[in-house]
Amino acid sequence: MKVDAGLMASLEDVPKLARELEAQGFDGGITAELANDVFFPLVLAAEHTERIDLITSIAVAFSRSPMQMANIANDLQAYSNGRFILGIGSQIRPHITKRFSMPWSKPAARMREYILAMRAIWACWYEGEPLAFEGEFYTHTLMTPMFTPNNNPHGAPPVILAAVGPKMAEVAGEVADGLLVHSFTTEPYLREVSIPAVEKGLAKAGRQREGFQVSYPPFIVTGRNETEREESRVGVTRQLAFYASTPAYRPVLEMHGWGELQTELNIMSKRGEWVEMGERISDDVLDAFAIVAEPDEVAGKVKERFGGLADRVTCNFPQATPEARREYIETLHSA
Repeated sequence: MKVDAGLMASLEDVPKLARELEAQGFDGGITAELANDVFFPLVLAAEHTERIDLITSIAVAFSRSPMQMANIANDLQAYSNGRFILGIGSQIRPHITKRFSMPWSKPAARMREYILAMRAIWACWYEGEPLAFEGEFYTHTLMTPMFTPNNNPHGAPPVILAAVGPKMAEVAGEVADGLLVHSFTTEPYLREVSIPAVEKGLAKAGRQREGFQVSYPPFIVTGRNETEREESRVGVTRQLAFYASTPAYRPVLEMHGWGELQTELNIMSKRGEWVEMGERISDDVLDAFAIVAEPDEVAGKVKERFGGLADRVTCNFPQATPEARREYIETLHSA
């Protein structure tokens, strides 16, 4: 099992953080498209590291065209000497239509075509294939020498796809190189819904599980003292409540008999009751979604829960010393 850590920091702090992650033995550095750009930190990390993978988890696909995403990925793959992993996701409809002002329809079918369009663009650039992609959602049929990159001897980066529902997980298995498991996923849901859907997609494409990576970023509640543990618990419960209010994620709750919690939290979210929403997350719900453990027990608990299911996990171990982090990483490497 590989171990990644977050690279979310102010741009001026990214070089130091990236060097520290590499020195401590982490396998990858991850950025997310939240309040800041998802790609800029990876440019700096590529410049200041030599070994670690550089991963978006995630970049929002539907806010960009396949051509835009293919171009950005090409440049990061070139500048990192082949260490870039393009993690993409669909986001949810309100964000795509109301925040990004972009079209939304048939997200799983659109995502399948999006990835295939990028692969057609890369085949044009790297293999000299004619660009002749015509689909239901995207059309790419024009490429001239002036717009063909020639800076990347490493070829296309791996594409890993974020999914919660089985349709998107199946798309990941069919056309992507890996699955980015959403944090709002329990171990039973991953085992009984997500992985079988991936396997269905792999079978559809005539592909094998070998080489396909499953990456999971578990929620972790921990702390060196009661104050830190409570701060960690409150932060995680509020984030869980935010995700749980989303209708698209209701099936995860329903699997455990907590479907009505989604209805309640959705109503509260529309009233802006973000703090109160976190208080609705019971210990049972928290335990199902998060690793709740003392700092020196976190790695073992992650290994116990996700060993054999996930190929990569994201664990920063923020309370640990550098020496302890190296020990925890080795524990997970053995999973």
